[in-house]
Amino acid sequence: YKRLWGKPAFKSSYDMVIIGGGLHGLATAYFLARNHGMNDIAVIEKRYIGFGGSGRNTAIVRANQRTKENLPLYDEGLKLWPKLTAELDYNLMFFNCGNLNLAHSEAAMNALRLQVASAQFYGIESELLDEKQVKDVCPLLDISDRPKYPILGAMYHPPGGILRHDAVVWGLAKGASKRGVHIHQGTEVLGIGVENGKIASVETDKGTINTSRVLLAAGGYSARLSYEMLGIPLPINVLTIQAMVSEPLKPILNHVVSSGGYHVYANQTLKGEIATGAHMDPWPNYTTQTTAHYIKHQAESLSDWLPCLRGVRFMRIWGGLADMTPDMAPILDGNDPIEGFYMDCGWGYFGFKSCSAAGKYMAQFMATQTCPD
Repeated sequence: YKRLWGKPAFKSSYDMVIIGGGLHGLATAYFLARNHGMNDIAVIEKRYIGFGGSGRNTAIVRANQRTKENLPLYDEGLKLWPKLTAELDYNLMFFNCGNLNLAHSEAAMNALRLQVASAQFYGIESELLDEKQVKDVCPLLDISDRPKYPILGAMYHPPGGILRHDAVVWGLAKGASKRGVHIHQGTEVLGIGVENGKIASVETDKGTINTSRVLLAAGGYSARLSYEMLGIPLPINVLTIQAMVSEPLKPILNHVVSSGGYHVYANQTLKGEIATGAHMDPWPNYTTQTTAHYIKHQAESLSDWLPCLRGVRFMRIWGGLADMTPDMAPILDGNDPIEGFYMDCGWGYFGFKSCSAAGKYMAQFMATQTCPD
């Protein structure tokens, strides 16, 4: 029996300290070691790696947003998953099943036309389907006028899919540890020391670490840590997203299917479970509590346009924290206002699909001190 990542001795000095043992922190550590030969790195995690949003999501990956920044980044992220599976020698359970985004109005169809055109402009496979084509792609959908919001069409994005979230956490931890990165679980950061406008140290409950560079990648906890430890306020509200999985079923749902009109999405995992998610709770909080309202919403919405799911039992429900910015764009920054201080946070509900590509470029930023395009 050999652990995927070691239990290293705690050192009093590292070149870099990464706060947060989630996907973005681990991916940055891995690419710092792999691409830039920098491995004198400590990943500090208060609980266990993958505890936060990394382990509390529905693990959907796609490149179907509209902006010129998002599309190339997420497209590269999609292409990285098969490569990482081979590099890490670990099955990340990438299932390239494709994404189907439903439209229930002419306005929604027009919005999808813009998204499809934007994706195609960047060479990303995406197409607009009418309701009959939607039925061909996903025969179980009810395209009649019976549902509360009838299906008029959809955006079909074949490169998208799902992964196994804990497998990605463990695979990246394995790869980073193999290259010399120290992962310290059960270690709480108590403060960040600054001298003459530069990062000088990180205080933990295991002792002080002398370092000149710190990456804050603590997901939903980043805004609180930034303000309490450095006095830097971030425009982030922390909201809870809930998700559920059903009992295992025979294969019935071949794609990730989502509906903005119903605020719900679903996919069938490789274990046969129907995993579902919805929009965020509308009030800022730091809890991961679940609600009866969410269970009712999911059951009513999904069974309206996927009537075959009526009567299926849900087995588990959980909540995760989403660090939302006002413009839905993440905060990727460095050396401002403190030299040696970097931030990778504010991803909202796009944190999972972005982690591979964002980690690669944040590593480049920290290693070269030059901001990637």
